[in-house]
Amino acid sequence: MRLTSVYLSLWPAAAGRHKQISVERSKTELANIYHHLIRVLSNGGEMDRLTSMAVFVAAVDDGSLVAAARRFGLSPSMAGKHVSAIETDLQARLLQRSTRMLKLTEVGKSYYARCKQILEAVEDANAEAHEAQASVKGSLRVAAPTTFGAMHLGPVIGSFLEAYPEVAIETLLSDRYIDLLAEGVDLAIRIGLLQDSDLVAKRLAPCRMVYCAAPSFLKRHGMPQTVEELRRAPRLAFTDAVSSGDWSLTDPGGQTHTIDGPVRLASNNMQMLLSAALTGAGVAYGPSFVFGSCIAGGTLVALFEDHRTSDLAIHAVYPHRRHTSLKLRRFVDFLSLQLGSASFLERSGRI
Repeated sequence: MRLTSVYLSLWPAAAGRHKQISVERSKTELANIYHHLIRVLSNGGEMDRLTSMAVFVAAVDDGSLVAAARRFGLSPSMAGKHVSAIETDLQARLLQRSTRMLKLTEVGKSYYARCKQILEAVEDANAEAHEAQASVKGSLRVAAPTTFGAMHLGPVIGSFLEAYPEVAIETLLSDRYIDLLAEGVDLAIRIGLLQDSDLVAKRLAPCRMVYCAAPSFLKRHGMPQTVEELRRAPRLAFTDAVSSGDWSLTDPGGQTHTIDGPVRLASNNMQMLLSAALTGAGVAYGPSFVFGSCIAGGTLVALFEDHRTSDLAIHAVYPHRRHTSLKLRRFVDFLSLQLGSASFLERSGRI
């Protein structure tokens, strides 16, 4: 992308906001800013003027020209000359200077916002150009719920490593809530309701909670026909549920019921509950990615399919950064592609 395109693409976005600026800012001053941005690219001084913009932005962000000068390895007087050169070219004052502080003028506020966008666009263009020549390599630390990771992540990660031989991945499988920054985790798979945070979240696949039991259990106890009969059935319960709505369902009339019958087996591991359910030990309730393939294969039977259960979602979450690494972006895209089909996780169109 040429820098001229960067400038011109950013300017129209501010047109609507210009109408809200106080009347002290004259149309002449705004026109000067626009023509100044164009002149930057037509007089052969692009590099100097971009540096001047960067010094100006740093002075505002850091609160003084001295701090901005320190950031760029300049003398304070040279930093001042960079800002003064812009003001001279614009024929407008950008900063009110005093010995104690800097204060943006109205024109300065608009120019500062434009400069921030321009400098970020240039930085993004440089990063994209660099990454276009770079290979995907390095290590990733990935966290995921224990059962989901054990049942479904292995093949996906194996395929990713085959596609990108210079990448190494360490997985951390745990059902506890993991602080990505504190534990040095690049990406986590999370299932269910997401907590408000500064993490970036990308939805990968749907997930629905299901009630099910083995044919042998139903032969002995009969198929439960009502919510009360379900409440009396022995339950196989997961003890580390994070999302709300555990053991609940909503009938066709819209009424939600909580199932709080006797617990025959409690475990913090879904695979253990799956194994117990297959022996006919009781009614299991859990995510479709755990029980779906067995329901599709007939070794488990779905219960109350005309009732609605919790609709969860599978997300990839990762820390927000100015430039997300190429290896992480490729991995997120790969997860989205591989896990995007519900049938991949559930093996059944009914679930």
